[in-house]
Amino acid sequence: MIPLIGVYISLSNLKQNIMEDLINIFSDTELTVSHLKNTLADNGIESMIKNDYESGVSAGFVAGTQTSVDLYVFSKDVEKAQPIVDKFVIELKK
Repeated sequence: MIPLIGVYISLSNLKQNIMEDLINIFSDTELTVSHLKNTLADNGIESMIKNDYESGVSAGFVAGTQTSVDLYVFSKDVEKAQPIVDKFVIELKK
């Protein structure tokens, strides 16, 4: 627990609350997910990349595969982000 202006907050509870507010909106290779993250940022939408494989390698163990990279957006931004993601996917298939 850490003190924060006289209030103690559990870091695990804080992380859990943030993750509950995030929605996995897209999964693909790191390069593709990074490109979509930039596209969302250009449209004013914050997002977060979660790469279990790289996190595992950094910590000394491996989880997931090299292509399991996920892109999350806040639940409040899903409606705004979804059309951008859909357009991005259509462009990928061309």
